[in-house]
Amino acid sequence: MKTALTIAGSDSSGGAGIQADLKTFLANGVYGMSAITALTAQNTLGVRSVLNSTPEFLADQLDAIFEDIPPDAVKIGMVSSARLIEIIAAKLKFYGAKNIVVDPVMVATSGARLIDEDAVKTLQAELFPLATVITPNIPELEVIAATADMEQTAQMIFAEYGCAVLAKGGHGHNDANDYLFDGAGQWFNGKRIATTNTHGTGCTLSSAIAANLAKGHALREAVGLAKAYLTGALSTGLNLGKGSGPLDHGFNLRGADCRIFGASR
Repeated sequence: MKTALTIAGSDSSGGAGIQADLKTFLANGVYGMSAITALTAQNTLGVRSVLNSTPEFLADQLDAIFEDIPPDAVKIGMVSSARLIEIIAAKLKFYGAKNIVVDPVMVATSGARLIDEDAVKTLQAELFPLATVITPNIPELEVIAATADMEQTAQMIFAEYGCAVLAKGGHGHNDANDYLFDGAGQWFNGKRIATTNTHGTGCTLSSAIAANLAKGHALREAVGLAKAYLTGALSTGLNLGKGSGPLDHGFNLRGADCRIFGASR
């Protein structure tokens, strides 16, 4: 079975972060593992507090995983401090990690900032060059390059860091089209779903891409499959919480109750 690792923060409400990533890995047919960068106290209404992992503990988590079950792909999400980013980059280089997807999480769906100011440059310098693909949304593109032009910014980032860029258009007003640049450009048209329950969409898309890369799909195919999965998770109309609710990550896993093998019915 193929394996994937998420390096990200924990979302106590289960809609984003490592919880969303692990659900997405399962739904896309890979074995999921996690290294936690931070604990967050949050729900569908917002983030209340954040407690970062220590650099030593994050390093221990990564060593424990790579020494025992090396991942076929790695997804990196919320990493709020420069020092934690440096630890991740050093470990990925040391273990020769492959199929690295970086979701440069900077602001939560609720609007809460999730990365220190000084960590943004470290993220770009240390993790972008290691990435197979990065997946910024429009607000993140503006932080990285001071422009929201998806094609121009994706091409500029590729030229500077050598990583493919999937510029996500979901924060636009009229469509959910994404632009991938990996030396050549391709638009992936998406269906905008009429819902306010979008908590964890970025985490879900990036982890679905990682899962498909782990299974051996080429990048463009992995992106297309991930977008189809995200559309399905949004379309089922799950409605939980009082704010921006989570997606239905298990929409494609519906089935009868599990029964013990050999038990009488």
